[in-house]
Amino acid sequence: MRIVVIGATGHIGGYLVPRLVKAGHEVFALSRGLHEPYRQDPSWEHVTSIVVDRESEAANGEFGPRVAALNPDVVIDLVCFAREEAEELVVGIRGHARLLISCGTIWVHGSLTETPADEDADLSPWGEYGVSKLKIERFLFAESKAPNGLPSVTLRPGHISGPGWAVINPAGNADLSVWEKLAQGQELVLPNFGLETVHHVHADDVAQAFELCVERGGEVADPSFHITSDQALTLRGFATAVAGWFGREPNLSFVPFEEFERSTTPEHAVTSFEHVARSHSVSIDRARSALGYVPRYSSLEAVR
Repeated sequence: MRIVVIGATGHIGGYLVPRLVKAGHEVFALSRGLHEPYRQDPSWEHVTSIVVDRESEAANGEFGPRVAALNPDVVIDLVCFAREEAEELVVGIRGHARLLISCGTIWVHGSLTETPADEDADLSPWGEYGVSKLKIERFLFAESKAPNGLPSVTLRPGHISGPGWAVINPAGNADLSVWEKLAQGQELVLPNFGLETVHHVHADDVAQAFELCVERGGEVADPSFHITSDQALTLRGFATAVAGWFGREPNLSFVPFEEFERSTTPEHAVTSFEHVARSHSVSIDRARSALGYVPRYSSLEAVR
């Protein structure tokens, strides 16, 4: 098939594009051209790379038609962050592409009542990112159901992990000193009782899910799928496991979140709050049964 990947040189695309090429597809990689592909692979020699400025072209209604002109069978959108961007793309490729696969997020969920949550649970997100992603999902779902609408599927990754990426750590942020403290047996302050959860996924497992959607094409009946590891991690258990990698016993202390905030920078405190307050733990049963998705990496393996 002819496949257009928007945002192709990023973390997911670095694994996805080589997968698609090796599967025999003709791939058009669209990006801003600001950097080399996140992950080098000989497959990139067989890719048609196209530099685009999506934001400016979409504002003029030119981006969707540009994608349509490539005559794609499937369009994979890894970098859509606003409903208006999704609508502009759909209007341009409707009647040209057979399927749109969009990258969402597990942050479309709000505060969960039961865990692990399925795809339909507690869709009341807070924060600009999750709210915007849910608006995109709902637009694409309505489009799929409309007469002559464009079929679409949304994949919802967890905390994407892998080489070269600042992985979410046991404090729920990207502070690299957290890993150093655990490796050296130094005290690590965690919020509350350390029982909040984070749910990781390796970038190649996300790429696997996109490839599976391509293979199944229009046969995919569900509108959205969680794409994570099998199980989430508690902050306490996460920290204990990481310390063990370095032959250490964890030296942990637990304080109310307000006190935890004072132990780190404002930037890291905000990131921790966003993860701790959500404490997402989601089910991948739908992706497993409908797509055949089987994550290669556990949360700890992805992080390690």
